[in-house]
Amino acid sequence: MAAAVTHPLVAELVERHQDTLSRALTAITARDYWSPYPEFPKAYGENGAAEGRAAFEALLGRPFDVEGQPTDGDLVAGEASPYGIELGVSYPHAEPDALIDALGAARPAWAAADPAARAAVCLEILARINARSHEFAHAVMHTTGQAYGMAFQAGGPHAQDRGLEAVAYAYAEQTRLPRRAGWTKPQGKREPLEMTKDFTVVPRGLALLVGCNTFPTWNGYPGLFASLATGNPVLVKPHPRAVLPLALTVRVAREVLAETGFDPNLVCLAAEHEGAAVAKVLAVRPEVKLIDYTGSTAFGDWLEDNARQAQVYTEKAGVNTVVVDSTDDYKGMLANLAFSLSLYSGQMCTTPQNLLIPRTGVRTDQGDKSYDQVVTDLAAAIEGLLADDARAAAVLGAVVNPGVLQRTVQAAGGEFGELALAPRAVTSPDFPGATVRTPALVKADADKPDDRATFLAECFGPVSFAVAVASTEAAVELLRETVRTRGAMTAAAYTTDPEVEAALVGAALDAGVSLSLNLTGGVYANQTAAFSDLHGTGANPAANSAYCDAAFVANRFRTVEVRRHS
Repeated sequence: MAAAVTHPLVAELVERHQDTLSRALTAITARDYWSPYPEFPKAYGENGAAEGRAAFEALLGRPFDVEGQPTDGDLVAGEASPYGIELGVSYPHAEPDALIDALGAARPAWAAADPAARAAVCLEILARINARSHEFAHAVMHTTGQAYGMAFQAGGPHAQDRGLEAVAYAYAEQTRLPRRAGWTKPQGKREPLEMTKDFTVVPRGLALLVGCNTFPTWNGYPGLFASLATGNPVLVKPHPRAVLPLALTVRVAREVLAETGFDPNLVCLAAEHEGAAVAKVLAVRPEVKLIDYTGSTAFGDWLEDNARQAQVYTEKAGVNTVVVDSTDDYKGMLANLAFSLSLYSGQMCTTPQNLLIPRTGVRTDQGDKSYDQVVTDLAAAIEGLLADDARAAAVLGAVVNPGVLQRTVQAAGGEFGELALAPRAVTSPDFPGATVRTPALVKADADKPDDRATFLAECFGPVSFAVAVASTEAAVELLRETVRTRGAMTAAAYTTDPEVEAALVGAALDAGVSLSLNLTGGVYANQTAAFSDLHGTGANPAANSAYCDAAFVANRFRTVEVRRHS
């Protein structure tokens, strides 16, 4: 990790973070469990939780200053906590021209920095964010609706893991070629041809990060740190309902950049007024060369079609599917599925939506189970998991999106089909004003055109479909068709039959979706681990990229060669 650096703090950071970067580089190759960021709240000190809460509360009801960033003097506000508390935070507003000019002026020195220096600065940003994980957890909780435990882990250490993973891939790809190489070509009896060739990493240009409402840090950090580590300035455009977590991120990044002698305007915040649609304006600016986006399929497709001047990385949406053929742990299967369908009220891009169950029944360690028995038992498992309101609130979190809430109303009214399990309102003991709903489980028939049209459309949130299919073979084909036509971030299956397993793996490879088999313990289909699991594949309509692989970082820079005779 040797680097040519000028600022003394950068040199110190290169040394300080060398071991973390080296271990991250090993981890992305070994693919075993590893993380430098503890996921347990108590690891952050005896007073860490109280101090983090106090820091969060100190942000409420006042303007959020981003010192030194361009502003037109106006303020942007409008976030509302799904838990019913008053936030009252406002953010500086700036016109796109001013932000783009500032980012452009900051770019040259950062682009000229050594990849090792950029990696070290990024790791220092992550280290400082990690130290404030409790504060970030409250910010994530009250803008996304995640329960505190999930907000702490997914919004904190797990998001930081994904950021570090992107830095590791970025460093590996930027240093894959030597900075200088000698070239000698023999010429027989004549003197050999000799040349010296220099290879220089050249960043693409300005990067735009379009944040999402549900996972602003977990989905935001891969693109943010991949772009920054490869030498590109980053304009962070948060979702209007989830500004605070990314605003805090921008503030920390700017502090570190300033301390290390770089222009803090390498990272700027683009807060927008309600209905301003500034992402559409920024996305087609000629200065914007990279775009990272997580959110609806409609806007993701628009970016891919219209932001032609930029390399666009999208994670959109899909219809995640589970095939239930057979199991040797029926109780464990039901418990695993119940938790997967309930976690964060289904507001995850990886939550299973369609459960394909043969009409002929399912073989289990408790005997053969009919379609109706499986559906009834799964509904009972969900009810048992969420029977206590306090426990239910800790699993479900709060509903953050009005569209999600409306879909629960539609499901309860029978608009999606016959209910195997009706959703209910849950009262949070800590936040009486929170909007909390349990999942709905709807019966469907794959051979009925109306049912098929309903369950093959994405139904984001706590609504899932138990789909009766003619056979396991039909389920495998429906899985393949669903991924190909609708996209999926994940797929899962349960089978004890090696031939069925082979067919499922073949369908997953053919359609381009990652597959989880026979999950009955503490790993769930809607969870992925940094440094080991790939989140998305980029091989089906749900996403055109994956967190994180070499393809996610390598096109954020190009390598320019200069050669001369020795």
